[in-house]
Amino acid sequence: MDAYAAERQQIVQASQALVAKGLLMATGGNVSVRVGPDAFAITPSNYDYGRMTAEDVCVLDLQLNVRQGALKPSVESGLHAGVYAARADVNAVVHTHQVYASALALVRAPIPALFDEQVRFLGRSVEIVPYAPSATGFLKGNLVRALKNHHNAYILQNHGVVCLGPDLERAMHNAEIVEKCALAYLLALCTERPVTKVPLPIREIAFAKLRQDQQRAERGEARTGGE
Repeated sequence: MDAYAAERQQIVQASQALVAKGLLMATGGNVSVRVGPDAFAITPSNYDYGRMTAEDVCVLDLQLNVRQGALKPSVESGLHAGVYAARADVNAVVHTHQVYASALALVRAPIPALFDEQVRFLGRSVEIVPYAPSATGFLKGNLVRALKNHHNAYILQNHGVVCLGPDLERAMHNAEIVEKCALAYLLALCTERPVTKVPLPIREIAFAKLRQDQQRAERGEARTGGE
């Protein structure tokens, strides 16, 4: 019996949904979920999401030893392991090369607090994680250092986006929020007019709610829903 069957199937469904939304393309990006205190399931490396089945999904421990799966795990498995080791509130990671946020990655433009929903679920801003080559310990280290701000989305310079959540549904929604904000920010910048931000008091109230959700997730409690 496959102890991780439900989580592996969830990753397949989530990956294919992200493809349909245009957030995952070709074989780029990767998706994972925590399956225990020291293990996670993740998409295989360089594999067509449309053909993927639950049996293709890999299960690794945080030291990247394979527990299940015959295929090679994603080359960014170390990045995911670093997130799970550093943040007890995170139970799902979505890494994409989504277009509008990736454009900001090229010009090193973090997304400021533009919308209430953004701060409530992503954090005070979407920061740029300094460049390091893909699938390296340098990239993992850069991201892990950034995680200390307790945000749920990060733009990797010249690479893509990493979104986190207490569950896979929330991590997917966070990826969608990032893309909405990235497109709106790019369009606003094109006007060459000042870009307004959510007022600081409202920003802090929204971020406090996010931190409360994260603390509940750390204790293993169900997250709250809605805006």
